[in-house]
Amino acid sequence: MESSVLDKLDKINDIREFINEIKPYYPDLDIKQYTIEEIEKQLYDIYINLIGRIISYSPENMGNFLKDYLMKYEILNLKQIILGSIIGLTKEEKRENVNFLVERYLENEDFMKDLVKIPSLDEIRLFLRDTRYYKAVREGILYFRNNDEIFVLESFLDQLYYKNLVKKRKNLNKYEEKMIVLFTKYITEIYNINMIYRGIINNIDKKLLSQFLVNSYLFLDSKSLENLLGQTKIVDFFTYLNSILSKSEDIKNLYKNLSIDMEHPIWELERIYQKFYFKEFELQIDNIDYSTIYRIFEVIIKKEKEIKFEILPNIVRTIHKKFQIFEK
Repeated sequence: MESSVLDKLDKINDIREFINEIKPYYPDLDIKQYTIEEIEKQLYDIYINLIGRIISYSPENMGNFLKDYLMKYEILNLKQIILGSIIGLTKEEKRENVNFLVERYLENEDFMKDLVKIPSLDEIRLFLRDTRYYKAVREGILYFRNNDEIFVLESFLDQLYYKNLVKKRKNLNKYEEKMIVLFTKYITEIYNINMIYRGIINNIDKKLLSQFLVNSYLFLDSKSLENLLGQTKIVDFFTYLNSILSKSEDIKNLYKNLSIDMEHPIWELERIYQKFYFKEFELQIDNIDYSTIYRIFEVIIKKEKEIKFEILPNIVRTIHKKFQIFEK
């Protein structure tokens, strides 16, 4: 979406008008109830469908990477199923919270349908025994039972996603390798920074928090990440992070200091990393091989950020404003 359209969205206060404004960019959007949940689900369905179409036209190696990228939505499904079992949802209620579209592209639809039917945590753990998710779920369920807290379960699953993304890949050409490696480094570093940020806010034990980090670096290194982890106050966390990133030759011209006063400081950091990523390749897009891969990453990065940073916050604002009017 053009910046002029995004600017216009900030000024719309009627949800139906808002949907009409974005529909040319999301033509399959068919909203009935105009709830946040319904709109969010349809937006991400459109996004996942878009990636699915790219997979079908991509070489096998690129397609495999995009499937690994989609794995985060499968992990979200897994979290929803386990949380549903914890709070006692029926299998029909759990099924409503699962996105089966992504499972179709990952060829795991039948597996997830069977998982939804399982009522207890022990049975879920056993069902996942021969999958990549087993260890994370086993440790997460154990921690939940001892501490009545699902943070560890969610964190181990998130870590698994990023560890899988940064794995060694075979048969990539030099253009695919360069763009995939930089992409995985940038989103994994954001993950590590955000994990520490959340850990400080929620007073998570440092030793426990360190277990969720991923050994992957872009502008930070192992020592600076360790020092960041050692911070105990958010103000000190941002002071240290700013001192490192503002001196980096690669992003110092893009960087602006983060602070506790920002509404979404990690979102701001993500925008900076995204700008850096595209800046790295924009001068080479006249090369047909680079151009093809560049366009793929442009779609998957910018479309997701458009939904996350621009559309959904405005939808929440618009719908909440409507209810505030009714309350008056």
